[in-house]
Amino acid sequence: MNARDTKIDSDVKPGSVSDAVVSHPVGTGVGALLGGAAAGAAAGTVAGPVGTVVGAVAGAIVGGMAGNEVAKAIDPKVEDAYWRENYKDRPYAEDDKSYEEYAPAYRYGVDSFSQNPGRNFDEAEPELGRDWGSTRGNSSLDWDKAKHATRDAWTRLSDTVERATPGDSDRDGK
Repeated sequence: MNARDTKIDSDVKPGSVSDAVVSHPVGTGVGALLGGAAAGAAAGTVAGPVGTVVGAVAGAIVGGMAGNEVAKAIDPKVEDAYWRENYKDRPYAEDDKSYEEYAPAYRYGVDSFSQNPGRNFDEAEPELGRDWGSTRGNSSLDWDKAKHATRDAWTRLSDTVERATPGDSDRDGK
């Protein structure tokens, strides 16, 4: 299942029972990865090896919850609207190509970012390129052209998450 297959209920109110049950793939992965496990492990180290493991698990849970809050700021509809408005200004955008040609690549960047927590685009790119043919829909772009839009969408989300959390979560030096 990919992120497009996941139904996101925009009517869920923050703090509701449904909100507590629904998790977002970006939030759970990024939150846990952003240091929850590391912080928990560090705190648990005082109690020895078993404390380290228990601390890491507890930290991952708390980190996942915090990341879920960050992920709620990532709205695929907002991303689509942003790229629809801005794709023409990108250096890779060809004048004879409509937004509809690039939209699957932008969506792929959003989806794949959420499915690859803790990885940067360069680490995931070989797999993304391999799978582009089954993801591209009606786009005529081959991977050599689509990857620029996919990277753009991935980077925009990565930067959004990183601004909302301390440290260099995506290890890009920013």
